[in-house]
Amino acid sequence: MNRILLASAFLLVSIPAAFADGIPSAVPAAVSSVPAAVSPAPKASAPKLVEPHLHIARSNIAGHARIALTFDACMGQADERILSTLVGERIPATIFVTARWLKRNPAALAVFLQNSDLFELENHGENHIPAVDTPTLIYGIASAGSPQAVRQEVEGGAAAMVAAGIPAPHWFRGSTAKYDHSAIGEIRAMGYRIAGYSVNGDGGSLLGAVITEKRIASAKDGDVVISHINQPTHAAGEGVAKALVDLKAKGTEFVRLEDVEDMGDDKTTE
Repeated sequence: MNRILLASAFLLVSIPAAFADGIPSAVPAAVSSVPAAVSPAPKASAPKLVEPHLHIARSNIAGHARIALTFDACMGQADERILSTLVGERIPATIFVTARWLKRNPAALAVFLQNSDLFELENHGENHIPAVDTPTLIYGIASAGSPQAVRQEVEGGAAAMVAAGIPAPHWFRGSTAKYDHSAIGEIRAMGYRIAGYSVNGDGGSLLGAVITEKRIASAKDGDVVISHINQPTHAAGEGVAKALVDLKAKGTEFVRLEDVEDMGDDKTTE
């Protein structure tokens, strides 16, 4: 028996120090074999997002609806089907441009600037990042994630516009058109009105031509329509162009956001 005890003591002394932390302390075997309960880390709550609506003052004239057309130029190329229709039909619109789009489309920008009576250019951000100040994903796009990043998205977009010869913007529309309430407050404190909408014309430019045409043609007096002017290969652009011609033939009055009173919810224009 003494030999066995001596041998066990020798083995314990001989274990290298690198493995010493793995030796359990003097705790009964039945207890030491049960892993300690670990409380799961609390999940960060998703931010409450809003997608603000925007309306303009109605004309209140039968057969003479007043509509504000707004277009997002996120990235990619200019859709000449829409741009040529706006210019050819002399239809005014408000265009929200990103810094990324401006870099790739100097020719389209020149058309906008040469037709300042038609086009109001406003801020769509620097890199097309959702203006949400807590980390989240919106349609698979990572949000800005902090107040500082929201500010950079807004200020970076404005700086690119001014550098391109565009007057300083007064409206902002973030990527995905979704925000959290705190980011809305931050953007408003920077002096911007936030452009919601009341009619989603092209479903992010992912709808077909026929349904896009029907959606935009359904716009009523006081509506603000959102569509996209940066996807020339998508069928939606064809529907946008057709709807504009149809609405004009019906006597629709098209206005830019800067030319008319507006009403936005979620404190986006107050």
